[in-house]
Amino acid sequence: MTVEKKFNETVLRLVDEDITLMDVDAFVFYARTDLQLGTGIGNAITMRGGPGVQEELDKIGTAQVGQAVLTSAGKLKAKNIIHAVGPTFQEADTESKLQKTTVAVLAAAEKNQVQKLAFPPMGSGFYGIAPDQSAQVMLATISAHLKNKTGLKEVFICARDPRDMKPFSARLQAMS
Repeated sequence: MTVEKKFNETVLRLVDEDITLMDVDAFVFYARTDLQLGTGIGNAITMRGGPGVQEELDKIGTAQVGQAVLTSAGKLKAKNIIHAVGPTFQEADTESKLQKTTVAVLAAAEKNQVQKLAFPPMGSGFYGIAPDQSAQVMLATISAHLKNKTGLKEVFICARDPRDMKPFSARLQAMS
């Protein structure tokens, strides 16, 4: 199932795809402050992309909540990875921190001339942010960005879990 909306010349598309296998200019990895790739998607990045991504992150060191840093994507199809450090479950000001993190990702994408960008449902799953809250904040922030001048041509939200797909789909369909 694909749901999409067009904002000016940019298409925002909800897809059920493995973000680490997408052929995009950059995809977003929801990172920890220590910038260690860890398990889950982080492990997929290491296994499929090689050790170079973590080596680049080790040179950067750390990042704070609300920040985003860019590395290459190693051997993956994507050219780059934007590592976004966002809030976690029961953290104060979750919505404002998630919005700040999403804005930081979009700024990094623009700075690095990304035209095709893929997001996961930011903070959903392991980090404990409710899928509906993630959908509300992300879609509002991304759509506001796309209504202005942007170099982005396609933005994907990769929601493989039905618990993420449902709220993202409903909110994206309801957008004007």
